[in-house]
Amino acid sequence: MPVYHARQIRLSEIGQAVGATIVGRPDTIVSGASSLELAEPGHLAYIDGDRFIKPALASRAAAFVVVRPIAEIDRPQLVIPNPKYIFARIVQQFFTRPDRARGVSDHITQGTDVRIGPDASIWPFVTLGDRVKIGARVTLYPGVFIGDDVTVGDDAVLYPNVTIREGCAIGARVIIHSGTVIGSDGFGYVPHEGRHHKIPQLGSVTIENDVELGANVTVDRATFGRTVIGRGTKVDNLVQIAHNVSIGADSILVAQVGIAGSTTLGHHVVVGGQAGLADHIEVGDQVMIAARSGVNRSLASNQIVSGAPVMPHEIAVKAQAIIPRLPELRQLVRDLEQRVRSLEAAKPARKKATGKRHP
Repeated sequence: MPVYHARQIRLSEIGQAVGATIVGRPDTIVSGASSLELAEPGHLAYIDGDRFIKPALASRAAAFVVVRPIAEIDRPQLVIPNPKYIFARIVQQFFTRPDRARGVSDHITQGTDVRIGPDASIWPFVTLGDRVKIGARVTLYPGVFIGDDVTVGDDAVLYPNVTIREGCAIGARVIIHSGTVIGSDGFGYVPHEGRHHKIPQLGSVTIENDVELGANVTVDRATFGRTVIGRGTKVDNLVQIAHNVSIGADSILVAQVGIAGSTTLGHHVVVGGQAGLADHIEVGDQVMIAARSGVNRSLASNQIVSGAPVMPHEIAVKAQAIIPRLPELRQLVRDLEQRVRSLEAAKPARKKATGKRHP
């Protein structure tokens, strides 16, 4: 578990490590890192755009990571592209205490033919099934359950009470937060004579390298084959991923997303919170799905969509703007209908009057 580590370090050393240009005093001592609002004297913070210049002026930070020199600020600056990313690197490298291997606790339960790599940290009350393979420097916190024939890659971290069911594969540097269940049965039933009969779920789950899963995520095993979460994908808390779903690399799923069975997402897909995706559809690469969208059809690559049912975002925005006016528009339509009926009723009388004047 990453722990904040305060230390004293010169700004020049930080700048050299990340390749930044220093504006101001390079011998400034940096003792920590924080946000603009919470920074204390001696802290480093970052400025993510011009709209944060005013908060930066009010900040107590000793120095800033910026994308360009900011003349209004008289404190030292590390100038480098993408300051937010560089700031995250600085915090990781200089102000996060490195984990130390604690070894394997005597109070674990393990089956036969279990293989544990070097420098593992396995806390008490972990359960390892038969033929489990644990990579190097893996951390398993208390209450983790790993079923038979599971593999866990190097440097993976599984927080308390994570469950990995039998036959699943977890890649290297994967982070799984508390309460998440990998490999639970897919929701598959067949109706017969008025009852729902379970379809055996015989597949598995593959979590590829560098994936992070939030707390209380569920990833169901495939009916046959695999449910796959692609390399580098990040999944927020309380997300449901159904059987045989395939998610491409470097995608983002925000909290409370639900993806129904056998749906495929391409790479770099972003799905906003509480969006729901129907089963057996395909979402192309680099699609952005807005929060609370209802995706009931396949989507081509490189587009932004929103609404329920989903539609191009620019159309959904216009439709949303009309909704508050619907009562007014309804009344207008009723008034127009009444006027049309009145005009239609007046036509026979006019024709009759005209006929009398011009025989």
